[in-house]
Amino acid sequence: MRLTDTHCHLNLTDAFPDPGAALARAKENNVDRVLLVGMDTETSRRAVELAKEHECVYAVVGWHPNYAANYTSSGLKEIESLAQEPEAVAIGEIGLDYHWDYASPEQQRLCTTDQVELAADLGLPVVFHCRDAYADLLDWLEALQNPPVRMALHCFSGDERDALRARALGCWFGVDGPITYKKADDLRRIVSQMPTDRILLETDSPYMAPHPYRGRPNEPAMLPLINDGLASLLKMSPEQSADITTANADRFFALPPANFTPR
Repeated sequence: MRLTDTHCHLNLTDAFPDPGAALARAKENNVDRVLLVGMDTETSRRAVELAKEHECVYAVVGWHPNYAANYTSSGLKEIESLAQEPEAVAIGEIGLDYHWDYASPEQQRLCTTDQVELAADLGLPVVFHCRDAYADLLDWLEALQNPPVRMALHCFSGDERDALRARALGCWFGVDGPITYKKADDLRRIVSQMPTDRILLETDSPYMAPHPYRGRPNEPAMLPLINDGLASLLKMSPEQSADITTANADRFFALPPANFTPR
């Protein structure tokens, strides 16, 4: 069985002082490819550095909406430079977050607009972060004249109407630890209705560890628990779920075949 963690943050040095050890544990648990996602220039740079050091590790570079208050044109130029490294496979995580008040909606929209235009120019897919802002983000995506080649909603947490609108836009959906939580029946119902060829497995490590580790630090090695939860929901074997979501990751990020060897 092969699994791909399409969204994690081993590039956060405080949470993962030894990312190589985390990658080795991931391999022991059949997670043979890992995508490290940036949130600003520093973490995006670190994601590319780690991708250069470890085979079958890839970088997603971008400026998170919660950091948009510090967004600059020079920062965008660095993201553009990093996005052209061979290890970078997407722009992200970018988008809107109305849950926190770290950046104004206007700052977030400017930051996101520039990066979506960059992704479209470079022919790269986009990984969106969205929290308590689905109506505004989907309105904006529906109005895009030059959308990215592919779009994913990381850790989807919208309602059924949001999911239908996103499906109409051709969006893909990130499924994480919350699918395993006891009170997440609404989320499970929505995920069960998603096209299986647009589901991506993620841990979002070190956040949102799956049951029974909820509340503890998450890591890519826990991805099989999320895969088991998805498989149960879709009434298929874990092996089938792994095959489907791995193939989905291949297509969304245009990944080469896996040959995972942590150095």
